Amino acid sequence: MSLARVAVAALLLVTGCRQAPAPKPADRSKPDLFLLTSLPIAWSEEFALDRPKSAVLSALEQDYRVTLIDLPSQLPKDGLLLAAQPRALPAEELVKLDAWLRDGGRMLLLADPMLEWPSDLPLGDKRRPPMAFADTGLLQHWGLRLDAPEERGQARTEVGGRSVLTASPGSLFSQGSDCRVAESRLVGECLIGRGRATIIADADFLDVSADGSENDNLPALLSQLAGVSR
Repeated sequence: MSLARVAVAALLLVTGCRQAPAPKPADRSKPDLFLLTSLPIAWSEEFALDRPKSAVLSALEQDYRVTLIDLPSQLPKDGLLLAAQPRALPAEELVKLDAWLRDGGRMLLLADPMLEWPSDLPLGDKRRPPMAFADTGLLQHWGLRLDAPEERGQARTEVGGRSVLTASPGSLFSQGSDCRVAESRLVGECLIGRGRATIIADADFLDVSADGSENDNLPALLSQLAGVSR
């Protein structure tokens, strides 16, 4: 053994240092989930690396391998997409999203016409989530209409049989045979070509810190994702 190796071994014995364990391989047993969002659930508004994960991201990562994307053109065929209050997309990306769905994609879309999510960023800052879902005709193309609420405020309702807390939720209306809307007007389910999309007219229910009470918001989210992926 060389003198250099002897010196390193002696230093390890004195300090009690150990080699770092090898990184664990990626868990390939979990399905992929692609996340397209303007909400601060993957990163804080300050993009600080020392902030803990949000409760939403932690819940998603229990069941999925989550990959952040910026545009629908980054989606693989037959993927699963969670689009939570996405920013306005260019026309060519809307066309690609529609084509991706019709080719077998699965999507859960949180489209909020009156977002109440708190933000420390000033109005007009491009980093803020859009206050209203930028519906550029895509929902109408699928056979849905999204209306803003007449009154603002929190409300409890059901999503898939689970009680969730919403904030100024919108209302969905079916305008064709390909979409059906729940009695609450909060959730719409559409068959689009060979794909499927579930639309929820509220994104604030992901802000699980909105009140201190226990709720089923995150279990409802996971249940809707599981349902649309089948």
